[in-house]
Amino acid sequence: MENILLILNIIFGLILVLLVLMQKSEGGALGIGVSQESFMFSRSAGNFMTKATAVVATLFIVCSLALTIVSRGELTPTSSVLDTIEEKAEDTPAIPENNN
Repeated sequence: MENILLILNIIFGLILVLLVLMQKSEGGALGIGVSQESFMFSRSAGNFMTKATAVVATLFIVCSLALTIVSRGELTPTSSVLDTIEEKAEDTPAIPENNN
């Protein structure tokens, strides 16, 4: 199950990157690239690409969460770091007192 989710997560990630790269830039940076033609013809294509990006991003996040939940069961419970320090403190010899 974990392998299937991992492969799906990689696929969703690649699709998400491609969708973002294929989108047309808004051209709002310092007024560069703004023209009336881009507003007339890119509305429907931009709307579809925006919705597709939102859907794939949601699937990517859900798949990532599911992958985290599935792989969390395989982790072994660990002890506290303080327990390890206390165990090592018992092994060390006591410091002799200075009798001057």
